[in-house]
Amino acid sequence: MEELVERAARDLINSNYAIALTGAGMSTESGIPDFRGPSGIWTKDPEAERRAYQTYHRFLANPKEYWEEKLSGPSLFGDLTKVEPNPGHHALAELEEMGILKCVITQNIDNLHQRAGTENVLDYHGNAFKLRCVDCNARFDLEEYDLQGLREEGRLPPHCRKCGGVIKGDVVHFREPIPSDIAHQSLEEVWRCDLMLICGTSAVVYPFAELPRVARQRKIEAERKTEAGIYAVERVPAVTIIELNAEPTPLMAEGISDYLIQGKTGEILPGMVEEVKRLRR
Repeated sequence: MEELVERAARDLINSNYAIALTGAGMSTESGIPDFRGPSGIWTKDPEAERRAYQTYHRFLANPKEYWEEKLSGPSLFGDLTKVEPNPGHHALAELEEMGILKCVITQNIDNLHQRAGTENVLDYHGNAFKLRCVDCNARFDLEEYDLQGLREEGRLPPHCRKCGGVIKGDVVHFREPIPSDIAHQSLEEVWRCDLMLICGTSAVVYPFAELPRVARQRKIEAERKTEAGIYAVERVPAVTIIELNAEPTPLMAEGISDYLIQGKTGEILPGMVEEVKRLRR
């Protein structure tokens, strides 16, 4: 593993525009349960999974009832305000501070990247601490709306202060489209990057899982000297894709990732940062 960590550090240093894609594997190391793992939320409660697939439809059919239900029950994840970023989150924030990492695109809704100090974060599946207008995509912090007050006054659902549209939680539900602004910005980052870290994601939930596959399709022209001493131009991959995961994913089997560093992101990423520092001395 040490050789791979050093290789990744060198690749990061040599990159011009590195980004990271992160998934549930980073959050579980902070104590947040995943959905389908051995101790996952839906593994323990299959009925909760069935209800989750109906949530977006219920919102469209009756936003008021959606909010009544949302405000009357506990969060699936418990109190996320009590969860702390782990060393992996802090390592990515440090890579950004060093000027190496340009953006984090995350499946996680827990706000831990932001709390660790990362500034350029795209919440692909939304953020549990924000609200979103379904008409104009304007986002608001939870504290900007007195949701319980609106409930008591019979004024649910809340409405957008910018356009008047209906407000929902920012978290993207099943069968709900990825917000157009986030989908567009994420693809822009993928098309711009020359290095991609894939951290703690199973790479099977679409359309997020399409992002590394889109990156792998990109090619650039590079000059190569043949055995005959003649220089030839060939098309080569434009992005170095490094996977950090507890277990191999389909990305390795499909030849999407260049290499896999297997283990916990909370251990690998800090080691990678220290290696970057050593090589830069």
